[in-house]
Amino acid sequence: MNQPAMTGTRRALLALAASTAVTSVFSSAAMAADKTQPAIKAVAFDAFPIFDPRSISLRAEEVFPGRGGALVDVWRTRQFEYTWLRIASQRYADFWHVTEDALAFAAKLLKLDLTSEKRSRLMGSYLEMKPWPGVAEGLKTLRDAGLRLRFLSNLTPQMLAACVKASALEGLFEDPLSTDTIRTYKPDPRAYAMAVDAFGLPVENILFVAFGGWDAIGAKTFGFKTFWFNPASQPTEELGVTPDAMGPSFTDLVRFLLV
Repeated sequence: MNQPAMTGTRRALLALAASTAVTSVFSSAAMAADKTQPAIKAVAFDAFPIFDPRSISLRAEEVFPGRGGALVDVWRTRQFEYTWLRIASQRYADFWHVTEDALAFAAKLLKLDLTSEKRSRLMGSYLEMKPWPGVAEGLKTLRDAGLRLRFLSNLTPQMLAACVKASALEGLFEDPLSTDTIRTYKPDPRAYAMAVDAFGLPVENILFVAFGGWDAIGAKTFGFKTFWFNPASQPTEELGVTPDAMGPSFTDLVRFLLV
């Protein structure tokens, strides 16, 4: 006597299950489509996710055996501290000169004899950096996927051009953006705005790839979606903001964008 009602219930449940299954299939397909066609249309790179700076440490050790590591630690710290101090005090000098001043300070602090020849060799290492493993292949994959690629770096145009040539990466990037052209440095918001203007895209369509944790936070605060290329697996900065993603290899970036 209750059989027809039970059959109707079963039919309703089966219909609901089928409808749910179909909806799930279409939802999965939509999610897959979103992943293959991400909202990101352009990628702005700091220089150092592309160029491996470890060669600078090797050169420093050649020039000052047994002291190269200590020299580079002080040199890099002062290099970026000087850019931030120059932003605050509105006393601009381009990144080449900042780098040279930081080297001179580091040598004095460590009581190293920085002759003209040693200074030239060490500074020259900033013009000869080669790419990290997988960078050339990864850049071609991103470009072939339709993504636009540019540098957005504190390095001067001359420094960027020299490293692109040394790395044989010509033709993979649109015209580089150097903060030298507006006489400031990252994380000044005006520096990040250069990418928005150059790409002609809304900020949400641009991914910024940082090397320094501070740069990742600066870009994220500006409004970019941000990937932190973090080969040393350092902790995130305690500034109340975190990158959208991070990884120790260039492959991680490609996977984040395309998979």
